[in-house]
Amino acid sequence: MNNYYGNVVLVTGASSGIGKEAAEHLMIKGCKVYGTSRKLQQNRQDETSGGSINMMQLDVCSEESIEKAVKLIMEKEGRINILINCAGFGIAGSVEDTSIDEAYKQFDTNFFGVLRMCRCVLPIMRAQKEGLIINVSSIAGLISIPYQSMYSASKFALEAATEALRCEVKPFGINVSLVEPGDTKTGFTGKRQYTQESETLVYRERFTKSIDAMAKSEQNGPGPEVVVKSIMRVINSPNPPVRIACGFSYKAIVFIKRLLPSRLIAYAVSKLY
Repeated sequence: MNNYYGNVVLVTGASSGIGKEAAEHLMIKGCKVYGTSRKLQQNRQDETSGGSINMMQLDVCSEESIEKAVKLIMEKEGRINILINCAGFGIAGSVEDTSIDEAYKQFDTNFFGVLRMCRCVLPIMRAQKEGLIINVSSIAGLISIPYQSMYSASKFALEAATEALRCEVKPFGINVSLVEPGDTKTGFTGKRQYTQESETLVYRERFTKSIDAMAKSEQNGPGPEVVVKSIMRVINSPNPPVRIACGFSYKAIVFIKRLLPSRLIAYAVSKLY
């Protein structure tokens, strides 16, 4: 898709972080960008390119909200070429201290939210006989992080579903890929939620140490533009990869995981966090 101009792109979670950066980059490239957020945001414009981002209110946890937004885009544009699923958040707490309701809330956005978006857009892309879906996952979807078990689990599930979806829709001219960021400096850190029981006496010391290490790594990490580079690599590829890890160090981590015993990986992660 080297000819960006005129492509209709739908980006969830476009009010901040990776989603915002992706939407702005594609706007400058000449795409017709529709960005979404739970709370309605102002449209954004770029004076140099003359492009704009049409912001829409959309809650990925609501099928009605998704259907309404997609219908409006189709009425105006008649097509959706690219869907980029960026909406998500993180919840922290040990497995024991995470209630079923809290775990479901994490999955409802990070996993079921993506599922709802894909199910709504796929009939459109099948009718077009072309389309591209990019699901923003995480390195935590490959290597589970202690005290972020439900976040990791939601991304592991996203990885599995995306692999299957890719095979299912390929015959219809639709490509599906995963982009896997590592520690990235965005508002994600400050918005991390904590389970109600996250600071129980049993886990408090290790939990606090782990979260502090995560926050430090994230805030010392690269900005979202690094992730957007990976997103653009997928868009530019004539045969998009199944997955792409963002940044050389994280590519190395993924490679090492494939070589080393799981016991050794688990030991290293436990020492790190």
